[in-house]
Amino acid sequence: MPTYSFCYRSSAGVACIILMVYLMFTSLWPLPTLYFVWLVMDWQTPVRGGRGTTFVRRWRVWSLFRDYFPVKLVKTAELNPNKNYILGSHPHGIMCVGAFACFSTTSCGFPQLFPGLHSTLVILAGLFKIPLFREYLMGADLLPVSKPSLAHLLSQRGKGNAVVIVVGGAAESLASSPGVNTVVMKQRKGFVRTALEFGADLVPVYTFGENELFQQVIFTEGSVGRTLQDLFKKIMGFAPCLFLGERLGLIPYRRPVTTVVGSPISVPKTITPTQEEVDHYHKLYMEALTDLFHEHKVSCGLSESHELQII
Repeated sequence: MPTYSFCYRSSAGVACIILMVYLMFTSLWPLPTLYFVWLVMDWQTPVRGGRGTTFVRRWRVWSLFRDYFPVKLVKTAELNPNKNYILGSHPHGIMCVGAFACFSTTSCGFPQLFPGLHSTLVILAGLFKIPLFREYLMGADLLPVSKPSLAHLLSQRGKGNAVVIVVGGAAESLASSPGVNTVVMKQRKGFVRTALEFGADLVPVYTFGENELFQQVIFTEGSVGRTLQDLFKKIMGFAPCLFLGERLGLIPYRRPVTTVVGSPISVPKTITPTQEEVDHYHKLYMEALTDLFHEHKVSCGLSESHELQII
């Protein structure tokens, strides 16, 4: 039977909520009370760059996480540390293993491969509303994928920032399945507009093997299951998936995961970009992503006949 789960991080968030509610009904109730008072005062910290700490990124456990699959980061071009970048990460998969390991931990050697650059993976903004869990997220230097957060990262932190956006998001996770190479981005243009507004170069990133880590029950368009998934995604911002892995279905299969960082696309700074400008750089980005996929697919374990489907 497939295992039903939203995702591991969401489960941890639910556990944090349950813990805080439980403590409110014990003799330790002053602790959550004080925390909630402080939480109100600290509410805007995630969109203002977080804590500025990276100690979670260096935990030894991430090296074990990397070696389990294993995860590998591949550099194909130099990225100038005197510029800012938006890295579009594809595909989402079930867990974003490649993006997390390569850009939110130091285990895959990003600081060594790209000296002078600091990578920041931006994720669902709603997760930063969860008490306690938000502290872990900011400790790992994960930040919200919201306009105020992106504006801060690209304008208030100087140069050398590599903001990583999983462009396909929840919709793309629903297409994740072994042997499938589908990315959702034909109508995803907000990241291109943001790049133009702040003059951040665009960099395509493709993670080979991301979709091989779980078997997923794929509901067809129009089915009851898919309708419920889409409804949940619209309300909550992420989609529940029915998936199966190893060991009672909870652990991803051990498959090589290779994250390939492509060449930068130079983007001019345009405070108010036109739709034509956005469409132009969006097209250039899709072409660069397609070229990156075909250039590296064979060396990353796919056959020459594999195609990248952009929807």
